[in-house]
This record gives sequence, C-alpha cells and structure tokens, in this order.
Amino acid sequence: MTDELAQYIEAHIDSEHPYLHQLYRATQTHLLYPRMASGHMQGTMLHMLVRMIRPRTVVEIGTYSGYSALCMASALQDGAMLHTIEVFDELEDFTRPWIEQSPWADKVTLHIADALELIPRMGLTFDMAFIDGNKRCYTQYYKTLMQYMNPGAFIIADNTLWDGHVLEAADSLTHTHTDEQTRGVMEFNDTVAADPRVEKTILPLRDGLTIISLPPATTKNQA
Repeated sequence: MTDELAQYIEAHIDSEHPYLHQLYRATQTHLLYPRMASGHMQGTMLHMLVRMIRPRTVVEIGTYSGYSALCMASALQDGAMLHTIEVFDELEDFTRPWIEQSPWADKVTLHIADALELIPRMGLTFDMAFIDGNKRCYTQYYKTLMQYMNPGAFIIADNTLWDGHVLEAADSLTHTHTDEQTRGVMEFNDTVAADPRVEKTILPLRDGLTIISLPPATTKNQA
C-alpha cells in the first residue's frame, strides 16, 4: 500500500483517539522498531472487530507499546477483560504506564511472560485472540490457543503477508525458506489453511491480517 493510499484511507475513517495518538508518537520517539506498533488504520480495524465479536475474554500475544491492546480494550463491553502478554521485560517500563494511565486501564491486564508458558496456567478460555508476537512461534501460538478458545471464538493474526516475503521462493535444496521469521509465517499460513476445524481469510491490510473463526457450539436440537 502506498503512503498516498494510506493517507487517503486515514482521512476517511474515524479519527484516532487523542490518547492513542500520543502513544503512537511516543512509540515512534522512544522505542526501537516503532513500525511494530499497529497504527491508526489497523487499530481501527481491531476496535471494530471487537465491537462486532463482543468478546468477554481476549488474549493478545505481543504487547509491544500497548497500542493494539488499547485499541481493542476501547471497544470492550463492561466487565470484559483483555490479557496482553509481552515476553520482553525491557518494554515494561514504557508500556505499563501507558496502559495503566489510559481511559481503558480497568479492561487490560499486562503480563510479562512467555505466552506459550503462561496461557496454559491462566485457567481461562477466550472469545478472541490476537497474535502479534515472535513470528518464529506463530504455529505454536496457534496450536496452544486452539486448546483454550471458546466455541465461536476468533483468532486474528498480524503480519501474515510479511512484506510479501511469503511469495519468495523456498531454498531449492532444503525446501524451506532461509529466514526463520519468514519460514515461521509461511508455516503458520499453511497450518491454518489446512485446518478443517476453522474458517479463515486474509485481509491485505497493512502487512496482512488473518481472521480465523472457530465453529459455534452445537445444540442437540440443531439439525
């Protein structure tokens, strides 16, 4: 997507919340790799998905600066909770104050932990999950989350087009891509595509957003 097209889209969608605007600017100024923050366009999509899905429990893998977490939290109903998990403890000094001072602080719990270790210990099931962590672990995240998702839940995964690298030819000798992150994204995409338990689609938004839908619970009276 060109910068001009992105600017056009942002001029024709809801305005960015002032607090999120401040957080995005601080992310650009104070953190390494600020491109990792979701940004206004994708944040608006996440907000709207939460509004549509109406989840009571949400888990996010990969908090970074907290922008995407707060976009989702801003759409949660009263009593709902988003658990966001960040493995890099050096981000906590930046991210925790932004979450705890936000208008949606009562709807977000920040965990500094390895998601693959924490999720099985949480004792929770989820109505929605957002995967935006280590690309090498995407398939492991997916397989772990599938054990803790409620019927009818949604899993959303970011960066699944990976700047177009998913189209690059695999190494002819090993039949695998030489870059571990690209290989991780490609493996995840193949795993989800082959999973008959779920419906799935990929939106070419920003760097690719995969939306995965689990089947609803069946009832005895259902034909």
